[in-house]
Amino acid sequence: MAEERTTARVDSWLWAVRLYKTRSQATAACRAGHVRVNDERVKPAATVKVGDRVVVRGGERERIVVVARILLKRVGPPAAAEAMIDHSPPPPDRVSVPMAPQRDRGAGRPTKRERRDIERLRGY
Repeated sequence: MAEERTTARVDSWLWAVRLYKTRSQATAACRAGHVRVNDERVKPAATVKVGDRVVVRGGERERIVVVARILLKRVGPPAAAEAMIDHSPPPPDRVSVPMAPQRDRGAGRPTKRERRDIERLRGY
């Protein structure tokens, strides 16, 4: 029976818990300085252990997770959720933008009057 691993490479763990779609994306994020372990920038080969605080910056928001279990291989979403404790702030609310009026397909160019109405709607 294989013994339980106590550490793993940070890029491999980020990929295994599904914070990145590919391991090469996780490696690139580490090299670019977007990953911090215990408030220190890390290289892809740095190790993580249970209890480490990992901050991943990228995309629309920052993810803050604590390592709960070491994974070496990619697992399904329920198992990945059990391997980390998520302390991330909630995602920002989407601001609903009013939909611009659509012209009928094949209606041709807008007339001068329609163009002025469109500009008034856009605030010009």
